[in-house]
Amino acid sequence: MDIKRAKQEIKDSIEAYLAKDAYGAYRIPAIRQRPILLMGPPGIGKTQIMEQIARECGIALVSYTITHHTRQSAVGLPFIREKEYGGKTYSVTEYTMSEIIASVYERMEETGLSEGILFIDEINCVSETLAPTMLQFLQCKTFGNQKVPEGWIIVAAGNPPEYNKSVREFDVVTLDRIRRIDVEENYRVWREYAYEADIHPAILAYLEIHKDCFYRMETTVDGRVFATARGWEDLSEFLKACEAVGKKADREVVHQYIQHWKIAKDFANYLELFAKYRKDYGLEKILEGVYSRETIEKLGYAAFDERLSVVGMLLGKLAGLFRESYLADRYVTKLFGWLKAYKAGGSLREAADGAAAEWRELRRQERLTQEADHMLRRVNDALDRYVQILKEEHLTGPADGERAFERVREEFEKETAVREEIVERTGRALDNAFYFMEEAFGDSQEMVSFVTELNTNYYSVQYLKENDCDMYWKYNKRLLSEEVREKILGRMDAVENAMRE
Repeated sequence: MDIKRAKQEIKDSIEAYLAKDAYGAYRIPAIRQRPILLMGPPGIGKTQIMEQIARECGIALVSYTITHHTRQSAVGLPFIREKEYGGKTYSVTEYTMSEIIASVYERMEETGLSEGILFIDEINCVSETLAPTMLQFLQCKTFGNQKVPEGWIIVAAGNPPEYNKSVREFDVVTLDRIRRIDVEENYRVWREYAYEADIHPAILAYLEIHKDCFYRMETTVDGRVFATARGWEDLSEFLKACEAVGKKADREVVHQYIQHWKIAKDFANYLELFAKYRKDYGLEKILEGVYSRETIEKLGYAAFDERLSVVGMLLGKLAGLFRESYLADRYVTKLFGWLKAYKAGGSLREAADGAAAEWRELRRQERLTQEADHMLRRVNDALDRYVQILKEEHLTGPADGERAFERVREEFEKETAVREEIVERTGRALDNAFYFMEEAFGDSQEMVSFVTELNTNYYSVQYLKENDCDMYWKYNKRLLSEEVREKILGRMDAVENAMRE
């Protein structure tokens, strides 16, 4: 199955495992809560979805790559203790608490969460001395003589033997005590995630033309060469950082992330073309509704990959605007919620302190994405600014309640005005992109690709739920009926295959 479905399967399992009866006991006893084993090729997101699952389920996460551990760190160190049996004293070997189990208790103390996920990566690549310990862990949920606390779900991950020479096969006794989920790479599923992760538009445009380059694992005379989802995402972050500081990445740099020389060289060449297309076609002007007849004619004679690259550039720029609109809306909505609490009673200072406390608690529980963290910081900064304004204007007395609230509302209306401007700017850009697409391509495979991506991008979907766009609904209805969509996408695949040949 793909990683998206695997994520949902694990979330459903956690919900079932953590369900309790009327007396507070887990409906499924801990001994029957089978550990989940994710098996799949490297770099497809097995580790990353665990962070997402923990955050979305509101539980803690402890993550270990077991190949970095010895038997002593996993089981603990032996020590001698005197014990009395049948009236006689004996020296008995016991073990200190495992570093891994200790980390679970530490995380519970740090986050205040009593339930969580213990994730063990590369579990089938352990050393010979640690292999029995891992089998015991999966079968009995213990490290040495220390049990995993109740309420903690065990999830493990491993790579099939074709990807790692150190892989050990599990025996039937172990396999009969776990839930194995086999996952595989899936470009379309990753594409959905890529928009949320703000992957660089050049990567998205390139992979849309060269889907077979998304994930590649080959053995050559020079050893393993590969391209993975992890490699593309890490390269994306580097490319965005390079652009921010005015640097460029050449093919050698690309190859450091995409360790398949042919793909790395091809993408590095495409990256230069992408920059050239962006300049030649005047992307910014197109979204402002400014383009010439010459631009339209030039696209009419352009090669297929160049035409799709222009579509990709438009989608990339729009994706940034959709994301900006979404974040602006979340910020204003959250700020409005705290101002409602202020209006209902209490002081603005209390509302500001409440917002700060909420942010600190969510951070402590590690439940914030980076964008959510930044949004809550903005809310805190805004409330503190409002408090300072009231103080400077001497509107803090008991008799100043109504005047103080009106003054705060004036400031808040500035925030809503900014949000509305962002939303309207996004709407204008989307309309202009459709006008350009219609004039340049008409009812074509390029238009299908454009509308399909709008239906895939998380942020564009959120925008279109809340804001009207007649051009979108026109083409969505006309071009994305299942029969027409499959026919045109089939033509796109045929053209792509012909280009490769």
